[in-house]
Amino acid sequence: GDQSGAASAFQAAVPVIDRMAGKGILHKNKAARHKRRLAARIRALPSTTETPAPEAAAPQTDPATA
Repeated sequence: GDQSGAASAFQAAVPVIDRMAGKGILHKNKAARHKRRLAARIRALPSTTETPAPEAAAPQTDPATA
């Protein structure tokens, strides 16, 4: 999940969905529902600007006892 890539793909898909609704291929409410659900899934993706959680530190072994 790349949020920025998904957002740009969503921006490209919205006019296509709207065009399909305008031509009667999709009902306007169904088109709106698809756009809303896609937007919600994109918002749920982890943001690429967030810093990843730090990894758990490996247990330190004492070289004298190893």
